[in-house]
Amino acid sequence: MDHAAMGHDMAAMPGMDMNMMMGRTGYAAGSGTSRLPSNEGMMRGVMLHPGDWMLMLHGYVWGAYTDQGGPRGDDMAFVQSMGMITAQRPLGDGARLQLQTMLSLEPLMGARGYPNLLATGEAANGRPLIDRQHPHDLFMELSGRIDMDVAPDTSVFLYGGPVGEPALGPSAFMHRKSAQYQPLSPITHHWFDSTHITYGVVTAGISAPRFQLEASAFRGREPDEHRWGIETPKLDSWSVRGTWTPSSAWAVQASYGWLKSPEELEPDSNERRTTASVHYATGPLTTTFAFSNKDKGPGRTLTAWLGEANYDLSAHHSVFGRVENVANDELFPDEDDPLHDRRFRVTKLEGGYAYRLPVAGPVGLAVGGAVGTYLLPDALDAAYGKMPVSFTLFAKLMLGQ
Repeated sequence: MDHAAMGHDMAAMPGMDMNMMMGRTGYAAGSGTSRLPSNEGMMRGVMLHPGDWMLMLHGYVWGAYTDQGGPRGDDMAFVQSMGMITAQRPLGDGARLQLQTMLSLEPLMGARGYPNLLATGEAANGRPLIDRQHPHDLFMELSGRIDMDVAPDTSVFLYGGPVGEPALGPSAFMHRKSAQYQPLSPITHHWFDSTHITYGVVTAGISAPRFQLEASAFRGREPDEHRWGIETPKLDSWSVRGTWTPSSAWAVQASYGWLKSPEELEPDSNERRTTASVHYATGPLTTTFAFSNKDKGPGRTLTAWLGEANYDLSAHHSVFGRVENVANDELFPDEDDPLHDRRFRVTKLEGGYAYRLPVAGPVGLAVGGAVGTYLLPDALDAAYGKMPVSFTLFAKLMLGQ
């Protein structure tokens, strides 16, 4: 949540819905300190007003079964989950405080996570995770933020904590409405938003309705496979990000970061990451288009493209899709494999449908499925097959949306 977007004295309006306040600005809050178009709305949940505090409770439990197809594809039933508590209050003299925590029980699925063909990033049991998505940590965020008004509609802010997200890349995929029913993480996750769980982060910035400029110091190493605890925070990496929100329909960001030793299995390799993204939302349509460039050293510049969209056909029916194109040199980790360290540009196309229905009060259920296929170089046919096809079925129980 971005306090600057919420007006100057939200506690003076205890009956006001936070979405109404956000809609008067040009943006909504994404993950960490990122922005999204205000037409997306903000996460809805249970609102409480104890004293001067305003609390929001939000979360989901997402059961899925996936069959990833092809020789390297696997099948698995698994559960993703997230619970979020946000507490905020005014501090007086134009200052506001926010405390936020996000938790997940995904470590229960095991260190190797779930099958996700062509996904790479992080490790388990001393081996890189290939064609799998790692689980999220128990502590996804433990952060605080203070905003101070310095001019009409303009504030400076300080954000940070032992677990948070630096100013790098677009809003993380599970916080984008364009991805709200996508049952699997993007295969480009480690190009765009792998830093959304960072052990140690401090961000300072200036925020106004149409722009935000910010800089972060944070720990560059990605979380390890021991996901129940909090790792030692560090501030050994840095990033800068600028975001432009010209209207309620658009949010545009560009960012650059230097990450110290992000990969556990490549401890001597640092990374320079450049990203740019455009979010467009109007009425029932929400979209994200993004580009990322990872410079991992001489001869290892890897780029990725992402496009995703969600369209609400009615109050109960939604269709969604995602297209990704990425250059990846981590698909064959064994040194004796003839394809080891070779770079392959691969494309994933996925589309699906979700049916939403209320359960009780703020609790809702979405059920649906997605089908994906892959465009691969001929050299990968033996390993992956010619245009493998995957499918995923899901049921998502949500507190809020």
